[in-house]
Amino acid sequence: MSEEVASILRHKIMTAGVLPGERIRIDETALELGVSVTPVREALLTLRGEGMVLLAPHRGYEVAQLTRTDVDDLFWLQGEAAARIARRTAAVVTPTQADELAWANAQFRSALRSGDRAALTAAEFEFHRTHNQISGNAKLAWILMSTTRYTPHELYASDPEWGAATAELHDELIAAYRAGDADAAAACIRREFTDGADRLIKHLAQTPIWREEP
Repeated sequence: MSEEVASILRHKIMTAGVLPGERIRIDETALELGVSVTPVREALLTLRGEGMVLLAPHRGYEVAQLTRTDVDDLFWLQGEAAARIARRTAAVVTPTQADELAWANAQFRSALRSGDRAALTAAEFEFHRTHNQISGNAKLAWILMSTTRYTPHELYASDPEWGAATAELHDELIAAYRAGDADAAAACIRREFTDGADRLIKHLAQTPIWREEP
């Protein structure tokens, strides 16, 4: 339960649903989410360890700063890890595994057409889970998945343009694997994360979060 609460709060912070300096009150959050105070308290301890919230004297928990550089760095890290995985995948992927990726992308397109955001998010996760498993690099894949917890999946799932662009990038990635082109595969998957960063920054720039930045 605390992990679910932490995920909800991360999404709010990453999308400026709550702004830097705003207090996150344990009792109010528990009431809003329909849970007891214990998972909220545990979630806030987790987020404090991640540097997403601060424990301010006499104020309790408040949202930490989130800068453009923070967003750029986060997606850069994801993109570099994913590109390294893609190069290793290109060296070992079989035609059958490429077909599995194509099937996973077909499921993604189906969810996109249905407009089911939860299904779309799940399909995107499944595509990358399948992709990362093929590489055989479990530790790097775990690191990548750990960083994607900061990705506001619901924000992207509500953007049809993101869905269409992502499906096309998946197709390009699969084509690169079928051609045995590791450079093209790495560049393609890196663009997926660059696109994610650009879309999130565009969203945040329309909120008050950076109004005091130059």
